[in-house]
Amino acid sequence: MKFYEAVDRRRTIRDFKNEEVDMETIKRILSAGLKAPSNDHMRNWEFVVTSDKNVISKIIKKIPKKITEKRLDFITKSWKDECQRKMYIDAIPKQYLMLYQAGCLILPFFKQKTSLLNPKSLSSLNSFASMWCCIENMFLAAAAERLACAFRIPMGDEAEYIKEIINYPGDYVMPCYLSIGYPADNAVINEQKEINADERIHFNQW
Repeated sequence: MKFYEAVDRRRTIRDFKNEEVDMETIKRILSAGLKAPSNDHMRNWEFVVTSDKNVISKIIKKIPKKITEKRLDFITKSWKDECQRKMYIDAIPKQYLMLYQAGCLILPFFKQKTSLLNPKSLSSLNSFASMWCCIENMFLAAAAERLACAFRIPMGDEAEYIKEIINYPGDYVMPCYLSIGYPADNAVINEQKEINADERIHFNQW
């Protein structure tokens, strides 16, 4: 697949077939991630990978399986952009299933020397920014493999819970859960908000 085709195909999809992704494919996706730029050139990134449903159900135990219509409406009713609102109405109720049903669950980790939530300057967030370069490479690689992918950022006490059961080192941070797998035949593909680059470019000054 050509690069720009992969970019166009790179969409968040939350409906998966309950079908494993072979490990060689996952390794290619992770290898693409590991070619991303990093702030210190060391690529201090690690990954926990599993397709075992028993392990996955334990990892995502803290994520709510359901959400009420009332709660969903409360979260989204103030949003004016209809494209954004439709996406979240589809996304929020699927947070558990999109991780459980996907063929592979990946937990990425990056080394963080200082407090991520209390940075002294923007440069304190360099490792965090680099990790997302790695993740986007993985998403593009998944698209090139014709796989679907989605992510969830830990909320509430999920991060503390993950630390307890995965037992990862204290100087590492897990920025998100990643689900990668084969899209369901009836997978919802949300409308993409189209942005014309000409409208966002400022030459020489704003």
